[in-house]
Amino acid sequence: MTVATYTVTGMTCGHCVSAVTEEVSAIPGVSGVEIDLSTGAVVVTSEHDLERTAVAAAVDEAGYRLV
Repeated sequence: MTVATYTVTGMTCGHCVSAVTEEVSAIPGVSGVEIDLSTGAVVVTSEHDLERTAVAAAVDEAGYRLV
């Protein structure tokens, strides 16, 4: 089990959180996503280390950007 924290910019509401959660959760091996809207912190729990590019692509698909 691996836990990694990323920072996402541009999220301003619950809809933003839902969109990012949905896209990041769709990455194979991801078992949990927790987001702190006030800081932009996205904590991802997965079965193995994730490629940063995969997380960035998922966040981009949701309409936001990984810092």
